[in-house]
Amino acid sequence: MNRHRLHWIITKREKGMLIRDFLLQKAFLSNRLLIKAKQAEGSILVNRIEKTVRYRLKAGDELTIIFPPEEVSAYLIAENKPIDIVYEDDALLIVNKPANLPTMPSRTHPSGTLANRIIAYYEKHDLPFTVHVVTRLDKDTSGLVLIAKHQHSHSFLSVMQRNNQIKRFYEAIVHGQIEQAEDVIDAPIGRHPESIIERMVIESGQEARTFYQVKGRGENKTFVHVQLETGRTHQIRVHFSYLGHPLLGDTLYGGEQNEIMRQALHCNKISFTHPFTNKALHFNVPMPGDMQVILSDLNNK
Repeated sequence: MNRHRLHWIITKREKGMLIRDFLLQKAFLSNRLLIKAKQAEGSILVNRIEKTVRYRLKAGDELTIIFPPEEVSAYLIAENKPIDIVYEDDALLIVNKPANLPTMPSRTHPSGTLANRIIAYYEKHDLPFTVHVVTRLDKDTSGLVLIAKHQHSHSFLSVMQRNNQIKRFYEAIVHGQIEQAEDVIDAPIGRHPESIIERMVIESGQEARTFYQVKGRGENKTFVHVQLETGRTHQIRVHFSYLGHPLLGDTLYGGEQNEIMRQALHCNKISFTHPFTNKALHFNVPMPGDMQVILSDLNNK
């Protein structure tokens, strides 16, 4: 069976380290991943010979970690449908998600999601992974989604996400005229007490900051560029509704669907440093047609 593996040649600087310390400090494996590597179906090899994490490494040693197969949920059924792949390497996948497609299965959408399509793609290419979404988008939000291919890259990227090292940029069209050219919306977000889906600005909520710049104005609407400084559920939608400027099409938070049948929100850009190559990565995708039609009457700056 094809399984994910990591491989290193030990240098003079690293000689004398216990395998455990090397994997935690140099390879940035989490304790959880280290435990998985030690399980029955995982392997820790030095020069192709099984070793324990107490082995002390020597210069020139070939250290290989073979992870057990990743478990794919029985509820995640492969669906062979198209995926708009913007970038792919051994560690990660970046996809341009269309609107009206949920990212992950849920009680209301057990199938027909981006994750179902990705699993089919993995099966087709014999990739022994499950779906690890790093930057999730709402069903009706279009744009870039960052996916870690395996557990190791997921542990890296999740930490980067929590530390605000993955920059996400959005385009949105909101109701009304926002007078201020740019500002930061700094208002905590938490669950609505009467809904399992809806969020709201609430004093007891989690810290949430959204930076915006006005890029165009039309009759009773404003086009804004948005950057998230935190990543709370429905953050952009909640924050603009809180300002009194809900997104066009966003009926959950006070928007109207007379011009668009989903929230007018698109993740157009993502930037971060690759967790393994340290290369700066920047990706940009155009706004989809339903939002472009609305912008046609705006006086863009």
